[in-house]
Amino acid sequence: MLGGGRMGTALVAGLLDAGVDPDQLAIAEMDPARRRVLEDELVGVRVGPSASWVVGDADVVVVAVKPGDVGDVLEGALPALGEHTLVLSIAAGVGLAALEAAVPGRPVVRAMPNTPALVREGVAAIAGGALTTDVHLETARRLLAAVGTVVVVPESLLDAVTGLSGSGPAYVFLVAEAMIEAGVLNGLPRDVATTLVHGTIRGAGVMLTESGETAEELRMAVTSPGGTTAAGLRALESRSVRAAILDAVSAATERSRELGRPKQP
Repeated sequence: MLGGGRMGTALVAGLLDAGVDPDQLAIAEMDPARRRVLEDELVGVRVGPSASWVVGDADVVVVAVKPGDVGDVLEGALPALGEHTLVLSIAAGVGLAALEAAVPGRPVVRAMPNTPALVREGVAAIAGGALTTDVHLETARRLLAAVGTVVVVPESLLDAVTGLSGSGPAYVFLVAEAMIEAGVLNGLPRDVATTLVHGTIRGAGVMLTESGETAEELRMAVTSPGGTTAAGLRALESRSVRAAILDAVSAATERSRELGRPKQP
């Protein structure tokens, strides 16, 4: 693991929970204070100061640093990389072409995870490079499955994945904030409103993923003609909430495309 930040640490912790032997894992982290935290949190996992120190004979190297640091980190790791080492990048906005140029001759997989991976409920999409086989994709899928659900898409769709699920948790958190404020506005104590909203979002999410019904079917089932839910939904539609969500995902997708384009000299 090249990078001991939140996402990299979450993935290592998920692998440990899934039964991977700590001896099979290693993390490169430049910050000495952060290394000490990792050693305390991830007992038995080797933690070192550089990519070259931890890569060794690794079958898979996961790039989990800030996008601007990817080039330097891979340059440092390259001399230690085996000819067939799989490079899996979870760095946002760094395309397969750039990754393959940094580690020539190695199979590369690019992934777009999201922050619920921190609580083992993430979703991620992966795309393979020119030298990537189905075996490599399955290896990447199994690794990321330690912290959530994984789908395989062409790289051309990863910007849309970023706009939808990568940024998606923030949309849900904004809705939660607004619902809590609405509860307070209508007389509920803030702690009560918070408990109700948190439980509502959790429960609705479980229904959505486990009931076998579509979002539309579930919405229709709870909307009685002339009832309270119908009145609330009418107010949302009158404020173009549906259109605003479409615009939000599209705007985030376009921003992801912009960030991935080579900067002009």
